[in-house]
Amino acid sequence: MLVAIAASCGPLKKGSSAIPEEDLIITRKYVGDFIEYRHTGPENYEGPNIIWVKTSLENQYGKISAYGKKCDFVAGDRLYLRRVFYSPGIVSGYWVYIIENDSSVSYRATDLQHDREVFIKTWFE
Repeated sequence: MLVAIAASCGPLKKGSSAIPEEDLIITRKYVGDFIEYRHTGPENYEGPNIIWVKTSLENQYGKISAYGKKCDFVAGDRLYLRRVFYSPGIVSGYWVYIIENDSSVSYRATDLQHDREVFIKTWFE
């Protein structure tokens, strides 16, 4: 019995079921504290409403563009970019990017961040 207890308290070895560190996927990333936003409407009635979110890390990310008419973030909110993988079919899937605070406010980010002219997916690479 003493041997069984000693063995269970010993150091654990990584087994084949352990996920290698390089295979972990980052799904949430801090993008700064909320400062302010502005709204731009569609050029025609068919286009989207876009909000441009300015954060304390604007020098790194630029203004973050997301879909919406107004922004309910409060000055000083810590903002995160979260990605969720959707797989509507058996074979394929795609990432959706969301800007959110620690509470319940979130907006879907645009795939192309026009301020820096980069795709948002590159922020996770």
